[in-house]
Amino acid sequence: MEEEEVLCYLDRVLEEEEEEEGMVFEYGDGELDPITPTHRQFKGDIEKGLEMKKLVLSGFLASEEIYINQLEALLLPMRPLKATATSSQPVLTIQQVETIFYKIQDIFEIHKEFYDALLPNIQQWDEKVTVGHLFQKLASQLGVYKAFVDNYKVALETAEKCSQANGQFQKISENLKVKGPKDSKDCTTSVTMEALLYKPIDRVTRSTLVLHDLLKHTPKDHPDFPLLQDALRISQNFLSSINEEIDPRRTAVTTPKGEARQLVKDGFLVEVSESSRKLRHVFLFTDLLLCAKMKKTAVGRHQQYECKWYLPLADLTFQTLDDSDSCPSIQVLPEYEIEEMKIKISVLKSEIQKEKKAPKGQNRVERLRKKMNEQESWLLLNSPTIPFRIHNRHGKSYQFLISSDYERSEWRESIQKLQKKDLQACVLSSVELQVLTSSCFKLRTVHNIPVTSNKDDEETPGLYGFLHVIVHSAKGFQESANLYCTLEVDSYGYFVSKAKTRVFRDTTEPHWNEEFEIELEGSQYLRILCYENCYDKSMLNKDDNEIVDKIMGKGQVQLDPQTVQSKNWHMDVIEMNGIKVEFSMKFTSRDLSLKRTPSKKQSGVFGVKINVVTKRERSKVPYIVRQCIEEVEKRGIDEVGIYRISGVATDIQALKTAFDANTKDILVMLSDMDINAIAGTLKLYFRELPEPLLTDRLYPAFMEGIALSDPAAKENCMMHLLRSLPDPNLMTFLPLLEHLKRVAEKEPINKMSLHNLGTVFGPTLLRPSEAEITKGQQITSASDIWSHDVMAQVQVLLYYLQHPPISFAELKRNTLYFSTDV
Repeated sequence: MEEEEVLCYLDRVLEEEEEEEGMVFEYGDGELDPITPTHRQFKGDIEKGLEMKKLVLSGFLASEEIYINQLEALLLPMRPLKATATSSQPVLTIQQVETIFYKIQDIFEIHKEFYDALLPNIQQWDEKVTVGHLFQKLASQLGVYKAFVDNYKVALETAEKCSQANGQFQKISENLKVKGPKDSKDCTTSVTMEALLYKPIDRVTRSTLVLHDLLKHTPKDHPDFPLLQDALRISQNFLSSINEEIDPRRTAVTTPKGEARQLVKDGFLVEVSESSRKLRHVFLFTDLLLCAKMKKTAVGRHQQYECKWYLPLADLTFQTLDDSDSCPSIQVLPEYEIEEMKIKISVLKSEIQKEKKAPKGQNRVERLRKKMNEQESWLLLNSPTIPFRIHNRHGKSYQFLISSDYERSEWRESIQKLQKKDLQACVLSSVELQVLTSSCFKLRTVHNIPVTSNKDDEETPGLYGFLHVIVHSAKGFQESANLYCTLEVDSYGYFVSKAKTRVFRDTTEPHWNEEFEIELEGSQYLRILCYENCYDKSMLNKDDNEIVDKIMGKGQVQLDPQTVQSKNWHMDVIEMNGIKVEFSMKFTSRDLSLKRTPSKKQSGVFGVKINVVTKRERSKVPYIVRQCIEEVEKRGIDEVGIYRISGVATDIQALKTAFDANTKDILVMLSDMDINAIAGTLKLYFRELPEPLLTDRLYPAFMEGIALSDPAAKENCMMHLLRSLPDPNLMTFLPLLEHLKRVAEKEPINKMSLHNLGTVFGPTLLRPSEAEITKGQQITSASDIWSHDVMAQVQVLLYYLQHPPISFAELKRNTLYFSTDV
C-alpha cells in the first residue's frame, strides 16, 4: 500500500470504529490491556489502524529516512574532498578527510539496507509480519558504531582545526544540505557538519528506545519477541561499553528525626541555610530557641542531636523591613515538580496496599515504604514557601520556610507569650549546650517527621476527594474592620492554603456566604483563619510570599469521615480568640467525582454532548468555550494563579445557569464576574461533559502513545490520535490549546507555566471511562486508578502544549508518516 492508501485505510477504519460502542479495557500486568469479548472488538484493536506496534515502526521508519538523508549530506562533500586531496590544490589532506568522515560510509550502507528491508513490511502490514530479524541484524553491526565513537572526538577536533585553517572548508562545513523526507513539502535544510557528526552518537540510544517500545507492544508468543529481546540486549551492552551517560535522578533527601530547661514547643521546620533548604528540628524552651539536626552515628549507637545554633529569647526579635536584605533568598521549585511528586507518592501508596495482600509481599512493602519515605521527605523539604524570620538583636538573622500561615502564627505567638516574662539573656558553656542538646532526644514531643510512611497502618488514611465548604458568617469582633477568611487542609504532612473569601468591609459581623470546592489528598483537618485586611503601606513586606494582614483568629476541625461523607451539608462553628466563624461542609469521594452524569435537559450546554451543542449553535466551538476564553484573555491573563485558584462556587453556579438557559445578558454577567469564577466555569464545562473531550474510546491509546520512548513514534502516534478525534472535539481542543499557551507566555506575571496548566487541565480533558473504572475496581479502587493514570494524563496535555502550533486543516491533510528530526 502507498502512504496515501494507508492514510485512507486508517480514516475508513476510524469511521467504522466510531460506529462501534463499548470497547472495554481492564488492568493486566500493571498496564491497560484490551480484552476482546467479541470478534468485532478484537478486529477494532488488532486488524484496524490503531495497533501500537505498527505506529511505533512507521514513526521509526520516518526518522530512519531523515537519518539516512543526514548521513548522505555528510557523504556529499566527502567524495570531492577526497578527490582534491591528491590534486595540486587540496582543501584537506587524505588523512584529514578519512579522520573527519571515519566510518560514515559504512554506517550509511547499514541503515540504507535496514530501511529498504523494513519499508515493504510496513506498507503491507498485518499482525503476522516479522521484523525482529532486521533489528537483530542492525544490532549485530554496532561494532562499526564503536569505531565511530572512539574516533568522534578526534574527528570534531580535526574538523575545527581545518575550518580555522581553510576558509573553503569552513564554508562547506557550515552549510551542508539535508534533503527533506519523500513526499514532503520541505525542501533541503542547512545544517553544520558538527551537528551532523553527532547524529550517529544519538542514533544508538534512539534505536534502543524503539526496541523497548516494540517489545512492550509485541506478544510474548510472537516470533519477533525473542529476536527483539536479543537486539535490545546487544544494544544495551553496547551502550554500557561506551559509558553512555544517563542523567542521575535527583538523590532523595535524607532527613533527621526529632524531642528542652522546660520544653514549650518543638517541631520540624525548613531552614534556609547557605542558600539551600535544610530540615531542622526546632525546640522552644522557656528562655531560648534551639535549632538542631540529627547527628550521624554508627549503626546501633544511640541517636543524638547536634546543635546548629541557639538564640536566647531575650535577644530574639522578629524580622523588620530594614533587616530583610540580610536574609537569604528563597528558592522556590516550579509547582509542577511538587505536583508530580505527589502523584508518584499516590502511586506508591496504592502499590503498597496491593503488595500487602500478595503472598510473600512483605519484603517489597518495606522497599516501597523506604522509597515513599524518601519522596515524602523531599516534598516536606521543598514545599514550604512562607518565610518565618527571626533576628538576634546583636547581629545574625535566621530564616525558616513554613507551608502555612497558621503554623507561623503559632510559633510567633508562643515566642511572644514567653517574652512577656522577665527574661535574662543567657550564654551557655559548651558543656551546658551539650547537655541541653542531649536532653532534646528524650524531651521532644514530635518524634517523627510528619510523613504518612511514618504512620502506623491502623491510623486513619485521611480523605481523598472534594470537600465543599460554605463560609457563612463571623461574629465577636470588638471593632469594625475589613475582614476575610482563608481555608487550609493538610496534604502529605503539611498544610496548604486552598481558598480565600472576599473582603467584607468595615463591619463587626461579616456575612460572606461563599462556597468553595477543595481537593483533599489524604486530609484529616480543615483550618479556618480570619484576617483583618491592612492597608498601611509601612506594614508591607518586600517578600511576596509573606502575608502582612493581621490574623484575628484561627482554628481547626477534624474531618470525621462519618460526619462529612453524608450527602447532606453539615453545619459547624469554629471558636477562635472570642470570634466565632459559622460554616458548612460536605464531602464527595474521588470515586464519585470520576463519574460523569449526562444532563437530563438536552437544551442546555453543561452535561450535553459537544457535537449536540455545536450542531444546535451551528458553531465549530461551543459558545461557552469561546466566551470564557475571550474574557480570560481580556482581563485574566495577568491574574496570579489563573485556572488554579478556585472561583466562588455560587458565582460559578450562576454562570452555569445563565449559559444553560442561554440568557441574553450573559456578556454583561461575564464582564462583571470575578475572573476566577469564569475560569472555574470553563473547567466545570469540560469536567461535566458526558465523556471527556479527548473521548473514552481513545483514552487507552493516549495512555500507550505517551508512554512511547522514541520521539518519532510518539509524534506519529500522538498526531494520529488527534486526527482520530471527532471534528467538534478536535476543533474545540485546538483553540483551547493555543489559549493555554498564551496564558503560559505570561508565566512571569501569572505564575502559571505549561506544566501548571497541564496539571490543572490534563485530568479534566482525559479521564478513564466508567467501564475502565468498574473493571479496575475488581483489582483496586478508583482512587488508585486516578493516581496511577493522572501523571500520564498531565503528560499527554503537556505534550500538545509543548508542540508547535497544530492546524486543523494541516492535521487532516497530513500523512501517516510525521517528519520528526532524530
